[in-house]
Amino acid sequence: MMRVVKAMVYGACLFLCNYVVNRIPFHCIRLLYYRKVMRFEIGAGSHVLMGVIFDAPRKFSMGKNSVLTRGCKIGNRGGIRIGNNVSVAEEAFILAGDHDPNDPFFPSRFAPVVIEDHAFIGSRALILKGVCVGRGAVVGAGAVVHKTVNAHEIVAGNPAKPIGERNPDLRYEIHYGPWFQ
Repeated sequence: MMRVVKAMVYGACLFLCNYVVNRIPFHCIRLLYYRKVMRFEIGAGSHVLMGVIFDAPRKFSMGKNSVLTRGCKIGNRGGIRIGNNVSVAEEAFILAGDHDPNDPFFPSRFAPVVIEDHAFIGSRALILKGVCVGRGAVVGAGAVVHKTVNAHEIVAGNPAKPIGERNPDLRYEIHYGPWFQ
């Protein structure tokens, strides 16, 4: 019986997170829910804009002055850690899990995703399980990243391939947090 009750509470928390809370146009209210109910670790000055979808409570942390913009999908059942001053553009997917297509029972597989300080993830990029996006790296819009991206590397395409290097002198802080988004 307790198992059923726990499953119902878990489901209700996720439902509220993804279909009610993420539509509230006040970041401070969403942030309160994410920190207190979902138990996410979200640093000072960071923002989760409207429409972001999460897969699970806990297993998500984001450093200071980082931002997840509208419509991102965060598959955090395997754990996702985002550093300081990271910008994740609209409708990016970060997935810390998948399924084994060769197993007859199609089980879930998980591996954490790490996005280090000053990285930028472009719109509609897809970051897959077990990937580390290095400090200051840039993932181009629409890229599909299935392996580690080195520090200051710029990648694009499907599958993502290196196309350049970013200046390693990164001193900026992200202060993007619109009032009603």
